[in-house]
Amino acid sequence: MTAHLHPMLNVAVKAARAAGAIINRASLDVEALRVGTKQANDFVTEVDHAAEAAIIDTLLTAYPDHGIWAEESGRREGKGRGKGHVWIIDPLDGTTNFIHGFPVYCVSIALMVDGRLEQAVIYDPTRNDLFTASRGRGAYLNERRIRVARRTRLSDCLLSTGFPFRPGDAYDTYLKLFADMLPRVAGVRRPGSAALDLAYVAAGFADGFFEMGLSPWDVAAGALLVTEAGGLVGNFSGEADFLEARECLAANPRIYGQMVAVLGKYSRFGAAAPAATPAGNAPAVAPPAPGDGDAPW
Repeated sequence: MTAHLHPMLNVAVKAARAAGAIINRASLDVEALRVGTKQANDFVTEVDHAAEAAIIDTLLTAYPDHGIWAEESGRREGKGRGKGHVWIIDPLDGTTNFIHGFPVYCVSIALMVDGRLEQAVIYDPTRNDLFTASRGRGAYLNERRIRVARRTRLSDCLLSTGFPFRPGDAYDTYLKLFADMLPRVAGVRRPGSAALDLAYVAAGFADGFFEMGLSPWDVAAGALLVTEAGGLVGNFSGEADFLEARECLAANPRIYGQMVAVLGKYSRFGAAAPAATPAGNAPAVAPPAPGDGDAPW
C-alpha cells in the first residue's frame, strides 16, 4: 500500500491486488475452469466468484458497515455511519477474454459516498498496471499522474468501444452508430473490457470511448479516473446521467462534444438539451453538449 493514498483507496488497492492474484493463478490453466452462463454469451466463472469474495472480505473487514454493489453477488445496503458508503465492484471485467486466454481484463472497484464517486481502482493483473483516483486528487497509473489525450479533432482520434453480444441488445442501432462513427475517426478498437477502456482514456492511450448496454460496475471506477484525468463522462446525449443509463461515452472536453454530435441521435434519452452542471448526488460531471434527432430505441 502507498502512504499518500486516501485510507479507503489503500484498502481498495489491497482488495484489487488480492483479486488479481486469484485471477493470475487461474490464468495458468483456464481450460480447467468451470464456466457458466448468465444468459447467452454472458459468462461467469468460479474465478469471478472467488475474486469477488476476496474483494468483499477485504473491504468489509476494514469497513463492516459499508454497502456493497457487486456484479455477481448483488447489492447489500450499508448500515449505521457507513450507510452512505457503497462499494461498486466488478471482480473480473472481461470474463470472455479471460476464458479464451486473451490478456485484456481487469478488476474494478469504486466507492460511492452519498451518491458521488469518491475513490476508484482498476487493476490489470496481466500487466501489473494499477490505476487509481480520489475525487479532487487526480488520477494515477502506477503512481504516475495521468491526463487525457490532448487531440482536438475527432478525425485524428483513436476510440474504443464494445460490441453488443447479449440477446436483446440493440444490434441494428449499434451497426448504424458504428457506420456513422467509423469514417469520422482515425481508428476504433474493441478490447473487450469497458473498465480498462475507460482507464486507457484517462491515461491518454485512447482519445475516447463509447458503449451501450453497460452496468454500473462496468463504468463506475473508470468514470472517476477519466474525470480526475481532465476528461468528461456522460451518456450519448452528453448528460452526466450515465451510471445506470446503460450507455456511456468518455473523452477529453474538446472531443467529447464532437462525439455527442454523432452519438446523440442514438441515445435512449433523445436529443440533448442544455443541462446544468450536476451537483449533489451526481456520480460524475459532464457539461452540456449538442445532440440531434430522436432515439431509435
